[in-house]
Amino acid sequence: MSAAARIDLHAHSTASDGTLSPAELVRAAADAGLDVVAITDHDTTGGWDAALDALPPGLALVRGAELSCRWYGVEPAIPLHLLAYLFDPAEPELAAELARVRRAREERGERIVRLLQADGIDVDWAEILAGAAGGTVGRPHIAQALIRAGLVATTTEAFGPDWLGERYRLPKEDIDVFRAVALVRAAGGVPVFAHPRASRRGRIVPDELIVALAAAGLAGLEADHEDHSRAERAHVRALAADLGLLVTGSSDFHGTHKTVQLGAFTTEPEAYERIIALARGVTPIASG
Repeated sequence: MSAAARIDLHAHSTASDGTLSPAELVRAAADAGLDVVAITDHDTTGGWDAALDALPPGLALVRGAELSCRWYGVEPAIPLHLLAYLFDPAEPELAAELARVRRAREERGERIVRLLQADGIDVDWAEILAGAAGGTVGRPHIAQALIRAGLVATTTEAFGPDWLGERYRLPKEDIDVFRAVALVRAAGGVPVFAHPRASRRGRIVPDELIVALAAAGLAGLEADHEDHSRAERAHVRALAADLGLLVTGSSDFHGTHKTVQLGAFTTEPEAYERIIALARGVTPIASG
């Protein structure tokens, strides 16, 4: 692959909480001048086939998912996200775990809506489910309902402490991060820790955990991300170098739910080639 190739390994579609359909996502990736894009919806492979069917010429698709995980080494446990690339979606243990997390996410969403309704807030669960269009339901879908009701102006405001960030926030069931790494590896996939130092998102895990995860099979760290400061990116790169982990950069694109655009951060071709070499599940697919 050319040293000038533009590779974005973290993007979401309507299969979870993005605003572009999988087909629209791959077309937008091509329009943005990307050579490679990864579809990494939360806890689902539901957008893979539609993205493949619509793949524009000259674009390679990396099939993946972003797994909702938690580290239970402290109290309260710390939530974190694991990007899983090129795993076999039919591997039964991982598939069952993802299905469990999706069910729990939907049940949590419905409970949040009931809390809102109990306070006289006019949101409708059936409408929120319809808005998810069969994708994994999450708080961004509830945020859209709050925007439609004129209660907040933006998704960011909806995620503030008066709304889904605190007052109407409920814990969700996640996968133990060590189990997630093992499941992804067993399914032939390549696990990469998403935005590990994003302190602006809340609590972050200590480097000691990343050392332990590397020993357990973690393959890489996402360094270049909009939620990392320059110092945080440098810290992640240095830690990855110490541990022999690959480093990725990605937009974490969500369509209009976020301002960041496809290709805002990219992965070096050498890191991408390492991911391909490690994968034993599925392969990237290029059109034309």
